[in-house]
Amino acid sequence: MDKPKFLVIEGLEGAGKSTALETIKAYLTEKGVKSITTCREPGGTLMGEAIRSIVKDQTIEEKVDSRTELLLMYASRIQLVENIIKPALDEGSWVVCDRFFYSTFAYQGGGRSIDMDVIQNIHNASIGDFTPDMTIYMDISPEQGLARAAGRGELDRFEQEKVDFFKRTRQLYLELVDKRSEMVPVDASLKLKEVEGQILKVMENGDLF
Repeated sequence: MDKPKFLVIEGLEGAGKSTALETIKAYLTEKGVKSITTCREPGGTLMGEAIRSIVKDQTIEEKVDSRTELLLMYASRIQLVENIIKPALDEGSWVVCDRFFYSTFAYQGGGRSIDMDVIQNIHNASIGDFTPDMTIYMDISPEQGLARAAGRGELDRFEQEKVDFFKRTRQLYLELVDKRSEMVPVDASLKLKEVEGQILKVMENGDLF
């Protein structure tokens, strides 16, 4: 088997990223992949999970500056890359991650309207040119995604944002899909079996093995 790959799943709230992750794991196992490491952003390490709690906590009364949020995301990402992802790949394990840096580009760059040059400079200083082999973008309208998220229970700080925030985020995602060859879109608005079928087709056509 060729060297292990680093795969990422992206998308708005309610897009079905967790289900996609399980579909990908099952596909890789069927293909004979012996070791699969899964992780999430923000999170995946002790420090990362602490940061996740901070940035998603809807009860924090203090205003969280968008630049603070941006830096916290990259602090979590550095820990994940250096302590989990790179070691796993070096040991021969495939890695499947729920979100990676395209989330920051979309949410902080699109949703929060932070200058992309600022984000890119922080990105370069944090993880350089470390890039996934393939990113599956689960595309869904903000309205449908948020309706699904609301059905899961209490909404976190991001899920409570106004719909315009998610429209800007989605628009940035779609721009990235147009520019980045490693990003492949999937229509996440369809029924589960149809979405799973699209993901499996993407995996088959992804030249991963």
